[in-house]
Amino acid sequence: LQVDVWQPSSPFHIVEGTVTDVRVPQNATRSLLPYLQQANIQYTILISDLEQAIENQTGVRSHRNRRSLSGYNYEVYHSLEEIEDWMHYLNRTYADLVHMFSVGKSYEGRQLYVLKLGKRSRPYKKAVWIDCGIHAREWIGPAFCQWFVKEALQTYQTDPDMRKMLTQLYFYIMPVFNVDGYHFSWTNDRFWRKTRSKNMRFHCHGVDANRNWKVKWCDEGASLHPCDDTYCGPFPESEPEVKAVAHFLRKHRKQIKAYLSFHAYAQMLLYPYSYKYATIPNFNCVESAAYNAVNALQSAYGVRYRYGPASSTLYVSSGSSMDWAYKNGIPYAFAFELRDTGHFGFLLPEMLIKPTCIETMLAVKNITLHLLKKCH
Repeated sequence: LQVDVWQPSSPFHIVEGTVTDVRVPQNATRSLLPYLQQANIQYTILISDLEQAIENQTGVRSHRNRRSLSGYNYEVYHSLEEIEDWMHYLNRTYADLVHMFSVGKSYEGRQLYVLKLGKRSRPYKKAVWIDCGIHAREWIGPAFCQWFVKEALQTYQTDPDMRKMLTQLYFYIMPVFNVDGYHFSWTNDRFWRKTRSKNMRFHCHGVDANRNWKVKWCDEGASLHPCDDTYCGPFPESEPEVKAVAHFLRKHRKQIKAYLSFHAYAQMLLYPYSYKYATIPNFNCVESAAYNAVNALQSAYGVRYRYGPASSTLYVSSGSSMDWAYKNGIPYAFAFELRDTGHFGFLLPEMLIKPTCIETMLAVKNITLHLLKKCH
């Protein structure tokens, strides 16, 4: 009986007492449910018709706002083409605040676009890196990256905090890290997670782009098997997407003071280490930033986030971008696991994009302002 494990990301992390979310093919429920009953395992059916739920998100919708980019709708999910058109549009329209560039090409030859946001107020400025969509099916990530850019551009004039952020810092924002996988999640398999590189021996596609970094690579929490969802790849930075971003971050490591990566789902704010149970040297600064960020987030709608070191808060995983960023001298490295905690899972409805982004925005601004104050 084949199931797709949604939470945790790998069967290795399933232990007694953990809640596990799985997706099963329609015909398999008949054999799975009696099995769970026999084993005395409690279960709840969260989404009974996935196909319908997917249709609701990707169906050809007349209301999808294609009239003009100035009327871009930030409360729906967008395909890769739409997101790229939007980036080009901003690059043309907000030349004083936005600079778009590519850090390289994906496995399938797509450009890896990044938006550089900020006032060119002085020659040298510290920077914050933000990426979304390392895992293809986590659509709320790219939605948040777009929301962040929108907020920055729309409130720069009126919000003193935003003005301060864009004057004193640069933001490097990568709305879709795993472009091939994201495109594939729109066209072929909504629940695709990995990149799309080919494996000749196993005829499986893709590597987990968050297990492919050169930090305790392919140790605990990563799989050596090419067909697994948490496959670490044939070697570190084997994926052109990971290699390109790692190269960029290495080149700007002196400038970049924070690394923020957006995932879903679990409602958590995580910081290093992911690959081991140990306390980071600047724990006090990072921990207080996380604590304040989570409180700021909760102030919007009362949504509670857990926070802490990734290894003990979520699970041990090696080769993650967050650990790598931290190891490479970026003092503030965070991974967000956005809404929800499993009711909708990867199919977070579009009506929840706005509240999710509003509350997340508060956390990100909080972390950024914390960064501008010296923490000792």
